[in-house]
Amino acid sequence: MKLFNVPIDTKKNQLPKGGIVNYYGKVFNKSEADSYLVTLLEKIKWRNDEAIIFGKKIITKRKVAWYGEKPFEYTYSKTTKVALPWTEELLEIKTKTEEITGETYNSCLLNLYHNGSEGMAWHSDGEKDLKKNGAIASLTFGAKRKFAFKHKKTKEKIDLLLEHGSLLVMKGETQTNWLHRLPLTNKITTARVNLTFRTIVK
Repeated sequence: MKLFNVPIDTKKNQLPKGGIVNYYGKVFNKSEADSYLVTLLEKIKWRNDEAIIFGKKIITKRKVAWYGEKPFEYTYSKTTKVALPWTEELLEIKTKTEEITGETYNSCLLNLYHNGSEGMAWHSDGEKDLKKNGAIASLTFGAKRKFAFKHKKTKEKIDLLLEHGSLLVMKGETQTNWLHRLPLTNKITTARVNLTFRTIVK
């Protein structure tokens, strides 16, 4: 049994090679995280995601939203979204994330997973609209979920647990050399809201 919380080494690279992933743990206390979770669920303009797979349009149970400082277009899975203006809460979270990471972001893709039956398959965020090797800051509000990385060549896997109010940053050549996913699980019955701040280059 652990009597004390072991401090998280935020400078530790969670990947053995070919990229940089830093986990900062809980950057918002429980009260702050709880408040943001409720606000994000209520105020964000959530929509079911769409993807074109083998020529067919697929509508996901997972919901998404796309926000930014300009009406950026962002295309992935052969569908294009236009960014909505920042909300007050998203700007607050973005400001704190930039202070912690020393990076800047101009957009945010949000995902709402209602429970563990919803997740994300193996992929990398290598869309041409994104800044090459730019930082992507991933924040979790709600259910604690496992997040997995797999090296594209060696197939080596790394698993992390992302907690309520926590921050994970992927940068460098992570998207070039690694895939990541949010695995499905029948153990999770509550929602998780994931914010991924990123930089669009036009």
